[in-house]
Amino acid sequence: MLRTAKSAAFLFLAICLVSCNRSSPKPGPSPARRSTIVFMTDFGAANDSVAICKAVIAGIAPDARIMDITHQVTPFSIEEAARFLYGVTPYYPPGTIFLVVVDPGVGTSRKAVIVKSKKDQFFVLPDNGLVTPVLDRDGFDSAREITNPAWMLHASVSSTFHGRDVFSPAAAHLAEGWDFAIAGPPVSQLVRLEIKTALLNDTGVSGSVIALDDPFGSLITNIPADDLHKLGYSVGDKIVLQLNKKPVILPYLRTFMDVPVGEPLLYIDSRGRVAIAVNQGNYSQKYKITPPASIFIPPKSAPINSR
Repeated sequence: MLRTAKSAAFLFLAICLVSCNRSSPKPGPSPARRSTIVFMTDFGAANDSVAICKAVIAGIAPDARIMDITHQVTPFSIEEAARFLYGVTPYYPPGTIFLVVVDPGVGTSRKAVIVKSKKDQFFVLPDNGLVTPVLDRDGFDSAREITNPAWMLHASVSSTFHGRDVFSPAAAHLAEGWDFAIAGPPVSQLVRLEIKTALLNDTGVSGSVIALDDPFGSLITNIPADDLHKLGYSVGDKIVLQLNKKPVILPYLRTFMDVPVGEPLLYIDSRGRVAIAVNQGNYSQKYKITPPASIFIPPKSAPINSR
């Protein structure tokens, strides 16, 4: 009789333990899962800021893989960071977490947000327009403001280092499998970044030199290849264009070695934009052109003297 009672008690205890384990699931991922966090900032490499952010992530999500876009974004340049983010995201799969801290408004009323695109990628960043080009291409699914203290490093948040105290821990919690709906309230309307685009009309295409392809000093423009071709140009043509309203004659060629070393050319870069370079040289330094600069290309049929 005593042995039967002991057996029953043991069975009851085992059932209770199984039930307790089933009713308290961990918020993190399964052991087989390894999330990827893709990190970009304007912090540079001359201080410890990037290392601190990565240490915060490792403390919360030790199995997460951290990859870098760059930490050399021109300081405070939301437009440049948005361009880099737009260029990189297509090469990462759904579920990737992009952590971007280019935040000239840190400590102000701007929101810290987690944004989900229709491609099922997540973006942990300030609500300052950084993600606008990506969402215009991939579609907006939903967003949350990061207000839950449990998603932050500690209760006392620095007014100048949200990369450490807010954005990095939020990205790490996502990597651990936490539902981003508990990060804070929904955000239905995000700040939009006004992207300056080239203007194509009957007189030609007016655009801008928006960046340099460092360290090579090639000029990156916002003129898409289609606009150039709509003006009648094809590879092999010589183009009389204007840079900062000064006439420049350039051959339109496929790649750098199509001209002698030290000579300039116009080409279509790997992102499908009109670009200008010097073969094995630095166009920006050689011709004293830096962004922002204007560029105008007339139609191929336009008389030379009207260009």
